[in-house]
Amino acid sequence: MENFIVSARKYRPATFDSVVGQGSITTTLKNAIRSNHLAQAFLFCGPRGVGKTTCARILAKTINCSNLTPQTEACNQCDSCTSFNSGQSLNVYELDAASNNSVDDIRNLVDQVRFAPQLGQYKVYIIDEVHMLSQAAFNAFLKTLEEPPRHAIFILATTERHKILPTILSRCQIFNFNRIQVDDIAKHLAYIAQSENVSAEPDALHVIAQKADGALRDACSIFDQVVTFAGSNVTYKSVIENLNVLDYDYYFRVTDQILSENIPQALLTYNEVLHNGFDGHVFVAGLAEHLRNLLVCKDASTLQLLEAGANIREKYKEQSGRCSQPFLLRALGLINRCDVSYKTVRNPRLLVEFTLMQLCSLSSNGGDAEKKNDTVIPVLKKNGSESSGASTVVTANPIASNGNAQAQPVTSEEKLAAVVSNVQPPRPETLVQNGTEISGKPVSENGNGLAHVNGNGNGSVNGNGSANGQRKATLKSVGSISSFVSAGSKDEKQTQLAEVKSSLGVAEVQDFTEEQLNTVWNEFALGVKAKSMNDYVILTAPRTLQEKTRIELAVANATQAEIMEKMKTELLQYVREKLKNYTIQLNITINKVDDSRKMFTAQEKYMRMREINPDLEKLRKQFDLNLD
Repeated sequence: MENFIVSARKYRPATFDSVVGQGSITTTLKNAIRSNHLAQAFLFCGPRGVGKTTCARILAKTINCSNLTPQTEACNQCDSCTSFNSGQSLNVYELDAASNNSVDDIRNLVDQVRFAPQLGQYKVYIIDEVHMLSQAAFNAFLKTLEEPPRHAIFILATTERHKILPTILSRCQIFNFNRIQVDDIAKHLAYIAQSENVSAEPDALHVIAQKADGALRDACSIFDQVVTFAGSNVTYKSVIENLNVLDYDYYFRVTDQILSENIPQALLTYNEVLHNGFDGHVFVAGLAEHLRNLLVCKDASTLQLLEAGANIREKYKEQSGRCSQPFLLRALGLINRCDVSYKTVRNPRLLVEFTLMQLCSLSSNGGDAEKKNDTVIPVLKKNGSESSGASTVVTANPIASNGNAQAQPVTSEEKLAAVVSNVQPPRPETLVQNGTEISGKPVSENGNGLAHVNGNGNGSVNGNGSANGQRKATLKSVGSISSFVSAGSKDEKQTQLAEVKSSLGVAEVQDFTEEQLNTVWNEFALGVKAKSMNDYVILTAPRTLQEKTRIELAVANATQAEIMEKMKTELLQYVREKLKNYTIQLNITINKVDDSRKMFTAQEKYMRMREINPDLEKLRKQFDLNLD
């Protein structure tokens, strides 16, 4: 039975031109050989499987060749090349620093450096995984590396350059090897498949190249594994089955279901993924990558960033044409939040399913509508009367032909901005009366900048923007609000804006007790505790409620005060929303440390004890004791 040789060894590059994906480095080395500008120490650093040791061996072989080709390659016919190819060259010495990392190993190498080569011009010393050398070994190597004999050339290879001493780095000519591109790996695998009489689909080779993560050696190993599994016909299906890779088809199906707002089918597809043994986090990461690929397909200039086979590339182009760019951006934001939260939630499956439902809700407007501040309001009938109490998130609807306004998702911030900036809002105004949001005509519809609503809370508005009722909600003039808000510090502005909101009826201002404040405060603190225990301790500092809406928090030192200032905005937003009071303020003070107590010296301690018991002095003199 013939011995099997793995593809990584059998098809290992033997010339500079056959090295995959490192053109700039091989060109530099060839020019150095051609112009006789060889350094005496090289450092090849980069990820695993990108050709560091391979290039070191090719360099060692080429510089000793006595009959170089016009392309500055070894001839493979001279005595030096023949001995190198058969593994019998005495001019190339390889040392594995992972297992020979002591100072004695380096001393043995230094002793050998003194002897000139028997054949050729140079003796080449290749030290692989050089970062594994001990501190003493590095120190023993320094002098020889700096001033070696003329016939000695050192080539150091490592995957962890940061572990090498700066004094070693300064004595070497450094070459940084890059990760090999997916297309370059796929082409090399196609060459191997052709040489081995294996039929391989381009999409299958692309999947193997992506799985290798830039390492050609890993790609060759995966290719051998797949060939062993599938035989001489390597298909896309056999690759994903053998490597346990989630099929592209799942992501195309889920995206189609998101675009068609088919929530049940999206959940069933995710259940199928879990049933096939895939982890939910893998599905989330894959869906994020899929959406990213759709985004880069939107522009011809970024299409080159798509790493996929020809057939799959066409599918991406087709599906990308049905997705708007705002939709993809918002979908990527949702997936990213899901990815970040996946490891910390107690029910990861529910998190992914909820994210899929959110994604399906984006497709109705193609992602174009801004939904960050969607407001949950009662569904209103066309005549303005409230339906059976159910609440939902509604999108902007046009005004009915009879002049009646339908429910609109107008947020408090949008309404206030419209008033302050003296700009007519694009959608009908929504005000809060008696705890219920009701719809009205757009601001400034009647020309006087006033919006009138019915006082009984049923929300009926006639076509001209006025209504009969027991009272009217009148918006203040733009000029007075602008001047009112423009003064004061940031905290004062927030308070003033909250008061303006309250006067406009845009936001509710409710009274609350200190017990209610403590409950909400503790809820926020428990949420912070999962992220940072130090921040949680600061939140447990003593606090008091002054003047109904001002919270006084006393921290221990300036450092805690600085940390609390960073949390202040998020904390106030949480507390204000929970207690429905936007006038709440937070003052942070630092407790003064009582420095009246201090450390006493031995002399001071004795004097104090002697005041309490005078006989202590007699005892000291009797035994001739020293206070020191």
